[in-house]
This record gives sequence, structure tokens and C-alpha cells, in this order.
Amino acid sequence: MIPLLQQPRKMEVSNDFIEWLGADLSVKILMFLEDPSDLVRVSAVSSSWRQFMIVNGICKQLCLKMFPEMSTVTHAIEISNMIEPVESRTNEPIEWACLKRDHKVYAFLAQGLASFPRKDCLSEALGASSTDNYPDESIQNTLEPSDRIGQRASYWSSKGEIDSAVPETLTYKLMAKLCVITEIHIQPFQVYFQFGSPIYSAKAVRFLMGHSIAGMEAQMEGDVSSAAQESSHEKFVWTYVSPEFPMAHENCLQKFKLPEPVLCIGGILQVQLLGRVQKQEIDSLYYICVSHVEVVGRPATPAFDVEILDQSGKCMLRHNPEQHLCSNNRSPQCESSCPPRIHRFGASIRGWEHMILNTLLGARGIMVNDYDYDGEDDDSDDQYN
Repeated sequence: MIPLLQQPRKMEVSNDFIEWLGADLSVKILMFLEDPSDLVRVSAVSSSWRQFMIVNGICKQLCLKMFPEMSTVTHAIEISNMIEPVESRTNEPIEWACLKRDHKVYAFLAQGLASFPRKDCLSEALGASSTDNYPDESIQNTLEPSDRIGQRASYWSSKGEIDSAVPETLTYKLMAKLCVITEIHIQPFQVYFQFGSPIYSAKAVRFLMGHSIAGMEAQMEGDVSSAAQESSHEKFVWTYVSPEFPMAHENCLQKFKLPEPVLCIGGILQVQLLGRVQKQEIDSLYYICVSHVEVVGRPATPAFDVEILDQSGKCMLRHNPEQHLCSNNRSPQCESSCPPRIHRFGASIRGWEHMILNTLLGARGIMVNDYDYDGEDDDSDDQYN
């Protein structure tokens, strides 16, 4: 008697594409996402997806993809938990706590660098390579949008040179040590009080970004003398140099767009003015005069800062979560209310991920009241080994 054929057992097919495709291919697919809010949504799908995002450092990889300059960051810390290794619950491995910390920090950072509105990022003028009549023709005047303040002309002027090839530099401090810069605008000054109203422009411009040499930043602050301004260019390390842009011999705000957005780590920008066009009639010397400089970009939120570790540009990323809450609170009692709110949000990992999601989506008018991970709580993190 021929035995009956046994019915084949039904194969269980997983609907989880991460489990089905494997880690390497899943990471490659997720890296096609360019919006930080999409990564937070992925983390909110399930506890396994969230764990996959954290273990593989997807948020950090997105930051590096957006801005390769982030490769100089050696490690990140949170102001509220500066102990290394990170303190964690007794049932949670230290490695897992560090990975979760990085996931949170880089999720906030990616959102901050990608979505803040464009604005003038200049904070203050640090110095010029030369100044003709200090302080009347100081670099400080280039921060003013107009070439006149009342009845007085507002501009910076270099010293005169016989050689038209002698360059000049203008050095500025940005609004934050982390700024995404997209364009620099410069307006040459037309000397309306000289015969013929000559325009003292440069032949070309180039832009450098970087950071101050360790210990030099404190020395520069408060010293606004002409000598201090002219020596300030020796106090910086430049980590980015733009191409040269030709400058028109015109009295207008000229816009120079960088080939791609640049993340300035360190908050220092220098304008190099290359070559001289106009000779002054009364002394037959070449000058460069600038009435206004504007730097267009996005400063990171006050929640982020960097500490430069050495002259190569290696740095430590600092994150202060209280600043996110203060910026969202906007009440006069913000400072006193931040610590307890931080405590409540820090009570669970789900709390801060909820906060990140609302921060990312809030600008779009979407607020998320709550979400879960397939019914699992944060204690499921303990499964990580």
C-alpha cells in the first residue's frame, strides 16, 4: 500500500524586509533616505527596526553622507551625561547605551543641519590683513548692509599698494561653531566722494573656513586694535578652501554660490580678495574697498557645540538636550522648567524618540501624540548583546 503523500508544510515568509534582505543590503537601501524625519519614522516602526537603526548607526551615516566634514568628529557627548563610558541602567550593556546616545544625537543633528531656514550667519568681524584708516575704515563697517550710516560712509579699505597683485583678507566669526554655508555675498565700495566715483573691487575672491588654534580664541576677544586685526589671520586652521570666483567691477551685492553646501566646523570664515583693479588718483596706489559682506547659511541649533581637540581639526561634538526643549517652550520660565522636562523625557527611550519625531515633523504642522513598537516597551533593549 502506497502511503499518502504528506501535505507540505507552509513556509513562514517574513514581511520584514530588513530580516529578509539582510543587514548589508538593508543599510544600503536605508541610506537612500535623505530626510532625517524619514529615519525617525523607520525607527518607530518596531523594536527590531529601531534596534537595527541604532546598531548600524544609520543616523550618523546620514550626517556623514550629508556633510563629509563630519568625519573629523571623533566622538559625541551629552552635557547631561558627560561620564565616559555613558552611565546606563544596570541591565543595559554600556555599548548599547553608547549606541543609543549616538543615535539620538545624530538624529537631532541631521534634522538641525537640514531644515533650519537660511539666514545671514555672520556674528562678528575678527580682523583684516590691513586697514587704511582705523577705525573709520575698519572691517566692522562691512557688517552694515548700507554703505552709509547717516552722513558717514560705511566701508572697509585696505592699505594702498604699488603692486596690484597684493591680496587682502577679511576674517569673520560665524553665529555658531557648526554652520552650513551655501553662499557668500560681497559688495565692493564705490567711493562717491572721490572724482569719478571709482569702485575699488578685487579681481577675484576665494573663501576659507575652519577653526581657531586652541587657546587663541580667548586672546582674540576684546582686542579690537588695528594691530590685533591685522595679525588675526595667523590664529586659524583652514579645513575648507573654495574655488576662485571672478569679481565684477560693479557697485552691487555680488553673490558667490559654493559648488555645494559646506559644513563649517569651528565657526571661522575668511574672505580672500585676490588682485586689485582700481588705482587711487591722489597717490597712484591700488586699494580694495568693501562696503558689505553677508554669509548665507544655516547655523546649528544652540543645542550643539564642538570642541576642537587638535590642529588637524579633530573635534568632539557636544549635545545639550535641554536647549531643544527651551527652544520649543518659548516661555519666560524656560530655564527653570527645562530640568524636570528633561527628566520626564529621559525616563524612557521612547520618550526622546517621541520628542525627536515631533521636532522633525513640527515644522510641517504634524504633531505625533504617541507611538509604540508593536506593543513592546523599552525594556526590550535588554536583548541587545
